[in-house]
Amino acid sequence: MSDCLTLKKSNCKNCYKCIRHCPVKSIRFSGNQAHIIGNECILCGQCFVVCPQNAKEVSSETEKVKVLINSGAKVYASLAPSFIANYNGAGIRGVGAALKKLGFAEAEETAIGASIVKTEYEKMLAEKTRDVVISSCCHSINLLIQKYFPKELPYLAAVLSPMQAHAQDIKRRNPGAKVVFIGPCVAKKDEAAYYEGYVDAVLTYEDIAKWLKEENVEILPDPDAAEESRARFFPTTGGILKTMEKDEEYDYLAVDGVENCMAALRDIESGKIHKCFIEMSACVGSCIGGPVMEKYRRTPVKDYLAVAKYAGKKDFVLDQPAEEELRKNFSAIDKKLVPPAEYEIKEILKRMGKTRPEDELNCGSCGYDTCREKAIAIYQGKAEISMCLPFLKEKAESFSDCMVNNTPNGLIVLNENLEVQQINAAARRIMNIRSASDVLGESVVRILDTGIFDRVLKSKRSVRNERTYLAEYKKYVEQTVVYDATYNLLVCIMRDITDEECERQKKESISRQTVEVADKVVDKQMRIVQEIASLLGETAAETKIALTKLKESISDE
Repeated sequence: MSDCLTLKKSNCKNCYKCIRHCPVKSIRFSGNQAHIIGNECILCGQCFVVCPQNAKEVSSETEKVKVLINSGAKVYASLAPSFIANYNGAGIRGVGAALKKLGFAEAEETAIGASIVKTEYEKMLAEKTRDVVISSCCHSINLLIQKYFPKELPYLAAVLSPMQAHAQDIKRRNPGAKVVFIGPCVAKKDEAAYYEGYVDAVLTYEDIAKWLKEENVEILPDPDAAEESRARFFPTTGGILKTMEKDEEYDYLAVDGVENCMAALRDIESGKIHKCFIEMSACVGSCIGGPVMEKYRRTPVKDYLAVAKYAGKKDFVLDQPAEEELRKNFSAIDKKLVPPAEYEIKEILKRMGKTRPEDELNCGSCGYDTCREKAIAIYQGKAEISMCLPFLKEKAESFSDCMVNNTPNGLIVLNENLEVQQINAAARRIMNIRSASDVLGESVVRILDTGIFDRVLKSKRSVRNERTYLAEYKKYVEQTVVYDATYNLLVCIMRDITDEECERQKKESISRQTVEVADKVVDKQMRIVQEIASLLGETAAETKIALTKLKESISDE
């Protein structure tokens, strides 16, 4: 398997969209990155089409083609028949003229090879030795059968694809020529790399568009309505059948889309289908719905009408190669996947939180249709338990609820209309609310004054540790209100400080009483001091008088 599809790791956002759309689940997730599993991939290109981050990209061989041209070799372009839809009505002459300016020697339609292939199909059915015949034009379908339905390989037409048949025809007519296929398909890159000697390089329409822009070359409308071009119908659903001469002993059926083709292959495997030629295309709408066209310009009705208008009513005039020259061998490709035992599946399901059948939601959010398929993918190293979104959601909610409901602080979450979105047990205790359902969805004004919320909502600035008294509940709380700009929510955290406040007030009361007592004691002490001073003053005066009189008495003697 060549590296036709590559991954830009920095772009991958772990959204699982690619695995949801991958019909064979050939994508492995590891380290939050998607990885394409080469030996399982059928290169349908759906992961490239649906990736919203453009993390998948188709490898380009533009530089390789430029080297081929600069080497002096005659490089021929084989244009897939869907080109008429991609280039807005410009025929082979108009597109060919533009490609010659890029250095190509000539441009031809792959539809020439399609005409060769359909003639070989007609011969195969005319032999009447085959029961069921499946067209082998689509390399993705060939890979699907080789990897996932090997029992149906005998039904796959052992014939070259139109791309290979045309390349072979070009090289037969132009010895030494190099052939570059141009189309909307990713799988053709792998087909060219695996089956050597036919196509030397493959470019997508997007590759050519970039190259033309670099060289300032414009494709001019130059339609060609040749009658000998019935094989131009090939890129549409049922297009192969439109070109074939029908054999009355066979039924003819066109199936498009990988899922529908897989269903048809299961029917064949069960023995329900007989004497039938089945045209299978991996892309819905066939090649005009190819991944490169679908990614950049998906207009199925307009594209079909462009092809139908361009196609003629007769076959190309050409020399049909010998049967042995058009033979192509297909062999089974081993994916080497070991299925887990039932007990191993149950153990993985248990780790995913799915212990009962009703736990298996089969929601498909992880990309797998059922939880059991996801468990098998985990066992095979293709998926991780964390890819189960209901499991992660439940785990996150359980953890969040545990934190929220066990915190001693009250928690209330409001939207911008000040409606209660969440309230925890601590907040309900503070406000004597029996059940969260009593207030959820209701305006917070029913239970709290909205002043602080209005301020935060208006300023978009948080308020932290603001003390307030909830008179209705006779509670003192310390409020912190935070505005979450990402989700436009107000988060109110309330710490019940009633006991602290009562204790503080009690201490203040004791302090006031102590001060009052101290003041009284001081006042009383001052009065006593004053009284003592007064008494001491009177006694001193009397003593002074007595001593004076005694002194005078002694002096007189």
